[in-house]
Amino acid sequence: QVQLVESGGGLVQAGGSLRLSCAASGMIFGINAMGWYRQAPGKQRELVATITSGGSTNYADSVKGRFTISRDNARNTVFLQMNSLKPEDTGVYYCAKARDITPTTADRDYDLWGQGTQVTVSS
Repeated sequence: QVQLVESGGGLVQAGGSLRLSCAASGMIFGINAMGWYRQAPGKQRELVATITSGGSTNYADSVKGRFTISRDNARNTVFLQMNSLKPEDTGVYYCAKARDITPTTADRDYDLWGQGTQVTVSS
């Protein structure tokens, strides 16, 4: 079964850290770009970070310097290390596989999504 499964979400105080994981199965993992999205209550889903198979990364301005995306192709896993968390980082975080090796900012360019993991940052 082709799927992405996120884990690592939870409740944390502002200033704290969380590390999200996304395990891929049923697919050849080391080729396509991967991304992390998030959706806050009442807001549109937004792209947080992307990573190519070779490890090139891009971040939304709101998380630059605080979040780090990485991947372990041997373990079919992509990570999102989140430091200095703020209440506005609260939301459901989704892992997504890009259709191509080059990541984009368009939802339509991602063809496989995980079920999401909740991140709640208290003030």
